[in-house]
Amino acid sequence: MLRHHTSVICTTLLLACLTLFSSCSNATATTSSAPTSTPTSAIIHTPSATSIPTTIPTSDTTPRHFTAHTIFQGGARPDDLVFDTHGQLLFSDFYNGTISRVNSDKTVTVLVHGIAGPEGLIILSDGTMIIAEQRTNRILSLAAGAQTPTILRQLPGTPSTANCKDGVDGIAFDSTTNTVIVPDSPTGDVYRMSLDGKTLTLLASGITRPVGAAVDQRGTIYVADECGGTLWQIPSTGKTTRIGGFGMLDDIAIDPHGNLLLTDLLPSIHALIRMNPETGKRETLASQGFIEPQGLLVDAHDNIYVSDDYANIIVEYKPA
Repeated sequence: MLRHHTSVICTTLLLACLTLFSSCSNATATTSSAPTSTPTSAIIHTPSATSIPTTIPTSDTTPRHFTAHTIFQGGARPDDLVFDTHGQLLFSDFYNGTISRVNSDKTVTVLVHGIAGPEGLIILSDGTMIIAEQRTNRILSLAAGAQTPTILRQLPGTPSTANCKDGVDGIAFDSTTNTVIVPDSPTGDVYRMSLDGKTLTLLASGITRPVGAAVDQRGTIYVADECGGTLWQIPSTGKTTRIGGFGMLDDIAIDPHGNLLLTDLLPSIHALIRMNPETGKRETLASQGFIEPQGLLVDAHDNIYVSDDYANIIVEYKPA
């Protein structure tokens, strides 16, 4: 999330049953030259992540309507979201420096303290947590059962208070290569990192502020450019593509049908958007009750979770 843009002040949040409406627009795609990459060492076979696998888009089974349910409110400022190995929802809290779990009774258990601006999260199958620490622009690792994380990798960029120069935000797991996709937000570069943190491979550069990322089952990487109003598509082979027409994208998830889910922070938009990457069709799934919709997660049953760290809520959108 960009920490220095103007926020819209809201005093009342209204969350009600949501009727899906369609708003279609064709994305304008421009092609940039293929990024250069640095040599990488052999990938070590280490645990995979617990994220839901994606499939090829199928419009006939994609839910058309959702209802909204608040599953967390107050007491913390939830940002990025992830499921643990038991399917429980975890969230990072940048402002309080914590990572917490939402329990089945809607109470919250703080799992980790003292992180310097935790943002993106990945949970590996052995319970290891990979954490993007924004204020230091580094990647941390927390073994299952451990209390204190270790430094996995210091990223090249230097974060600052300058506009669009905050540190690392979202990260993503690439199951096709068993690696982590790391947008280095201050530099505008996107890297592939080995799970031991020893190897960085440059995938793309020239992005204004790369933040959220997601990877589909074919190895195609999608990166949100928060300050550039674009979505970047980085295929496993071929040229990188920029898709415009957005406001301030923050996070990305891929639903079970291969559609992209996106949160847009721009005050005039403030929406949860669904986009079919094959056709470019875009739909606004939710736009009410947000101050800054940020963290995004979807499960195998098409339940979508959106966090808002200014409204202090996490909302679940269930297929109606």
